Amino acid sequence: MIDLRQLRQDPDSVRSRLARRLDPAVDAMLEDILALDTQRRALLLRVESLKSERNKATEAVARRKRAKESADDLMADLRASGDKVRVLDAELREVETALEARALEVPNLPSPECPDGDASANAVVRTWGTAPRFDFEPRPHWELGERLGILDFPRGAKLSGSGFPVFVGLGARLVRALENFMLDLHTREHGYVEVSPPLLLNQASLLGTGQLPKFEEELYAIERDALYLLPTAEVPVTNLHRDEILDGASLPIGYVASTPCFRREAGAHGKDTRGLIRVHQFDKVELVRLVRPEDGPAEHARITAHAEAVLQRLGLPYRVLSLAAGDVGFASAHTLDLEVWAAGVNGWLEVSSASTFTDFQARRANIRFRPDPGAKPEFLHTLNASALAFPRTIIALLENGQQADGSVQIPEALAPYLGTDRLVPRA
Repeated sequence: MIDLRQLRQDPDSVRSRLARRLDPAVDAMLEDILALDTQRRALLLRVESLKSERNKATEAVARRKRAKESADDLMADLRASGDKVRVLDAELREVETALEARALEVPNLPSPECPDGDASANAVVRTWGTAPRFDFEPRPHWELGERLGILDFPRGAKLSGSGFPVFVGLGARLVRALENFMLDLHTREHGYVEVSPPLLLNQASLLGTGQLPKFEEELYAIERDALYLLPTAEVPVTNLHRDEILDGASLPIGYVASTPCFRREAGAHGKDTRGLIRVHQFDKVELVRLVRPEDGPAEHARITAHAEAVLQRLGLPYRVLSLAAGDVGFASAHTLDLEVWAAGVNGWLEVSSASTFTDFQARRANIRFRPDPGAKPEFLHTLNASALAFPRTIIALLENGQQADGSVQIPEALAPYLGTDRLVPRA
């Protein structure tokens, strides 16, 4: 949630920064918020004025009673003013509810680091590694997976529908190997605390990180229990400290979690539907950091480097993109996407988004810290990065590691976790 005080004090600056998102609906949101905020403050002034008058009248009643004088007229005035206060309080609650609902629809202010423009303006920051070269036509992962006997798309569709793959044999072990490899790297070398969160989340959690109300169509909802299947571990892990005030000395805090993720991918029908490129259920290791505001930029570089380390250990060539203001996510102020090269589909595939949310999520989830003992609490900054999402990592491992005989070479760092350095086709 953006800082409403900042909007009230400098609306032109907020409008200008949000205009970089290229969303024409934002202007109307801001106008509604400013109008509701003006109405709220006017009502609050009237309520406080009436309550002040009532306090004085109550004291006058007490004085008359002590003097054994009649206070019937004052008592009648108090009853009338009490009715007015109740009406105004109800009206104030209604306006505050509307104001909060409208404010929840406003995206975060994009950072000056974001390039101007839409997705076509996303800027390559750096690249790492060299794309593999083959003396044969590289196959896509869905063909490799079938030949290796590790992927079963038809049976996944039979069980749940399109977009729910089944990993079999060494494929299932590959998923487990990636999970253990990434968790070990992030906990042992990068200092993250591992968390195993619930997979069913309440509305407050999804409001806190910005999935609701904006992306409700993307979520799988369990209406009977008013719960949602987790779309990313970012949601429960960030919300671990919702409505808490942390000791500034404890920051930064880094958490890592490995979970399945569930996404309806509404509106994505017909787009990248072959194989593992776009699925409804997938596994992912997620990093979350809670930091002091002044440390935000350095922490963004740090969490991005932690995600890059996974790709480097696996020997997978990748590039880092700085997303343009018109393409950056709803809650993000600045995002660096990691895209891995996949030889079989001959393209770059996003495997991680490393984002800084500034205080946007912290305001929504009410996560604060005391900079010093006894100091006034402040909103901290939150960051997250996938490190990494499994499906496209697996695509790159299969397609880049394929050999002429149909086998797939496994990176040295992953082989001990998998128990073999090569996947071979079924006989």
